[in-house]
Amino acid sequence: MERTFVMLKPGVLQRRIVGTVLSRFERKGLRLLALKLMRMDKALIEAHYAEHRGRDFYEKLVDYTLSGPVIAMILEGEAAVSRVRRLIGPTDINESAPGTIRGDFAYSTRLNIVHASDSAESASRETALFFKPEELYEWEDGNGRWF
Repeated sequence: MERTFVMLKPGVLQRRIVGTVLSRFERKGLRLLALKLMRMDKALIEAHYAEHRGRDFYEKLVDYTLSGPVIAMILEGEAAVSRVRRLIGPTDINESAPGTIRGDFAYSTRLNIVHASDSAESASRETALFFKPEELYEWEDGNGRWF
C-alpha cells in the first residue's frame, strides 16, 4: 500500500465542492487516513512550495493559498500517488480532460484547486509538514478486509 498527500485549495471550499471532490477519491478505492481543515501560515506555504520559489507564478500561488482555508489529507491505496495524479489531471487546465477533478472544476491554471504529491518521496515530505504521526489513522472495514 502506498500513501500520498493531497491538499484541496481555497477555491474548493469557496465553491462548496469539498464533498464532490472527496467522493472521487473514495470511489476510486482510496482510504482516507487523515483529514484536516486549516489555514496555512506563510512559513508553511513557503516550505510546502519551496521547489517553486523564484518562478513567475510563486507569489500568486502563495497569496492564493493564504486567501482561505485548505483541506489537507492523506490517502492510501495501491499506487496511490499515480492513481491520485490521474484522478486530478494535469495542472494546465487546457490539458486536463473532462472527468478529471481539474478538468471538471478548475477555472484557472494559476488558481489551481488541488495539489497532490508527485512521488512517494514528496508524499513523505509533505505528510511530515502537515501531520504528526499520531494524526494518521489506520482502519479496516467491519469484515477485517481493506477496501
